[in-house]
Amino acid sequence: MKPFETFSGIVAPLIRMNIDTDAIIPSREMKSVSKQGLADGLFSDWRYESVESRKENKDFILNQSPFNQATILLSGRNFGCGSSREHAVWALSEWGIKVIIAPSFGSIFYSNCIKNGLLPITLDENKIDLLESFVSIDPLKNQLSVDLASRIISFGTETIEDFPIGTKDRESLINGLDEIEQTLDKISLVNDFETSHKAKNPWL
Repeated sequence: MKPFETFSGIVAPLIRMNIDTDAIIPSREMKSVSKQGLADGLFSDWRYESVESRKENKDFILNQSPFNQATILLSGRNFGCGSSREHAVWALSEWGIKVIIAPSFGSIFYSNCIKNGLLPITLDENKIDLLESFVSIDPLKNQLSVDLASRIISFGTETIEDFPIGTKDRESLINGLDEIEQTLDKISLVNDFETSHKAKNPWL
């Protein structure tokens, strides 16, 4: 996956609590195990007046300008709860979301985000309210920047510093290494161990 260091983009406020993975990508939209082709089904029950015709619901935030170009999602508590389907993260990523900011996340969803290069940021609700207010002042000029290395969020003339993220998760995103790539990065150590182990245990 691509390294994540700094990122700037438009923020879409979707402030709802308990947005589960079935709302993010309903099961009927998961027609393959591929990571591609899922963006069309993202939030399909909310994005479309009719799922069959795909007529857009003009009241849904991601169908409104400039939020239809958003790359950062601002949401409510327990985002990504429900089933463990990784398709939810794949759909968000393919649509263009790079960062999700919420007071809390479903634990499996959070882990799936890290594995797929999508940054989940946990902030207190008062800070979520502050960001929502910033976006509402002038939606056409809303732009938020995230510096993962420094753990700083910048918006307008203000900043939110030291947002929480585990060291391992942070390094994984900055280096662009998922769990398989992290293992392969230490392949020389694995090979050295196997050689030494066989030398000590030739009967194996």
